[in-house]
Amino acid sequence: MKSTNEKLNHLFELLADCKSVAVGFSGGVDSTFLAAAAKRVLGDKAVAVTAYSETLPESERREATIIAGQLGIRHVLLPISELASPDFVANNPRRCYFCKKERFTALADWAESQQIAWVLEGSNADDQSDYRPGMEAVAEIGKVRSPLLEVGLTKEEIRLISKQWNIPTWNKLSAACLSSRIAYGLQVTPERLAQIERAEEYLKQYCRGQVRVRH
Repeated sequence: MKSTNEKLNHLFELLADCKSVAVGFSGGVDSTFLAAAAKRVLGDKAVAVTAYSETLPESERREATIIAGQLGIRHVLLPISELASPDFVANNPRRCYFCKKERFTALADWAESQQIAWVLEGSNADDQSDYRPGMEAVAEIGKVRSPLLEVGLTKEEIRLISKQWNIPTWNKLSAACLSSRIAYGLQVTPERLAQIERAEEYLKQYCRGQVRVRH
């Protein structure tokens, strides 16, 4: 079994081979660590791209901008809308597949327009044990890689290295898009997403820790 340092060295080698990258950036633990690593290896050849839509809380969009600034990496806000996909709106158990397809197709198209060689996404080794149909979509899109998964870094290891590097997200709670709060079979609409966002913002005034409102 590889040590954490061996995995990290492998990650650095992988990033160097990529030459230039656009990191799909949410400001969460994994994507922030990946962006920080890419910045260390590639410098200005690494850019953090936040594809934002109605499914991303405004507070998280603002936080992603702040965190990118702390990392010193160029940050781009790329507007998209998963709601343009009838399959996504229908909200069946493969919703995440259609979301990832829309999101990373847009990222790949943007990267190509900027002559950036690769799009990177932040799945880690632990994600293989979860039900994640979105990973199928990532595999189908050319020029998208999952470096943390490829080198075998776990969430615990990513948090540990992030703490060592003084990355502010090392102990950040996990987050998920607003559409994940809507029960399967109930259509994803702007109105429902806005209701959830308002409810969560209200409750966070009174609750510590992770708050998620189910619709």
